[in-house]
Amino acid sequence: MGRKIIRIVLSSEEFITLKILVNAGKTEQRLAQRALVILLSSENLPLKEISQRCRLSPQNCSKWRTRFIEYRIDGLKDLPRAGRSAHYSPEEKLKIVALACTIPDDGSNQWSIRKLASATGFGKSTVQRILKGCSIKPHKIDYWCGKSPDPEFEEKQAAILALYLNPPENALVLSVDEKSQIQALDRTQAMLPLRKNNPKRMTATYKRHGTTCLLAALSVHEGNIDGRCVDRHTHKEFLAFLKHLYRKNPHKQLHIIMDNFSAHKHSALKEWASHRRRLTIYYTPSYSSWLNQIEIWFNIFTRDVIKGGIWRSKQELVDQIIYYIKRYNELRAKPFQWNYTGKPLQI
Repeated sequence: MGRKIIRIVLSSEEFITLKILVNAGKTEQRLAQRALVILLSSENLPLKEISQRCRLSPQNCSKWRTRFIEYRIDGLKDLPRAGRSAHYSPEEKLKIVALACTIPDDGSNQWSIRKLASATGFGKSTVQRILKGCSIKPHKIDYWCGKSPDPEFEEKQAAILALYLNPPENALVLSVDEKSQIQALDRTQAMLPLRKNNPKRMTATYKRHGTTCLLAALSVHEGNIDGRCVDRHTHKEFLAFLKHLYRKNPHKQLHIIMDNFSAHKHSALKEWASHRRRLTIYYTPSYSSWLNQIEIWFNIFTRDVIKGGIWRSKQELVDQIIYYIKRYNELRAKPFQWNYTGKPLQI
């Protein structure tokens, strides 16, 4: 006799739930695999193909199909495991969680598992299991952008986003900023090259050959970078860079976006800009330099050039920066794509 054919028919709610389990990034891997087994089974695929695509044995796939037929979605969850039950009361569990949400009294800023175990008298494994079950992570810190105190935040933000999404005709939108204090670091010993199972290695001791400052302008809708290195980053160097950009684009209406750094709002710069009919300057709101797209490029630049760099002189660093910009414009320059599709954050 042939193998019994198992047919699974899903309701619309079950189909949506299983899709969410498969595609959600925070779903446990084993639960996502089981959900995929059921979705593929509902398409009447052979057990062998389901096993290959889910990376589970045929016996395992058959098990979860049977459990689903009997218990539906709840059948994909693990059954209670055998063994000794938890030897702590709900009050003790609450005490551990509440303590993890406070600041330790030993001068540190967050609790570790060892500290919590010592303070509560429970084992490290028990404390870790309780915190994991409550999704409490006292050792981790995430950063977020708070609400800007700028009273004109809405107007400034709307003006900058309008330039990004719907620029005026014959306009060149430039995102401008500086990256200061780039150190020309040389190592005291030669770097060890890549080897199997080993990264590149360099000494922690270094020699410093000075610093430079990169002034850069991103052409928002073309993706090109214009940059120069200077020894200082006062208003004089920044104004000279703006004059360079103005002369370089003689037939364009320049819309320049920059943050609120003091050199950007110097009286000499404002005086010069007020006599330039082709120039309009937009300042990002307070604490909102993330609205300036050049910050995205600076992140790419730091990862590609600054991280792990070794230079024997400041001029060698400057030469590499200028060469990197040249090759970036030739090979990689393209506008950053606006891909946000969610709802605005309500604060």
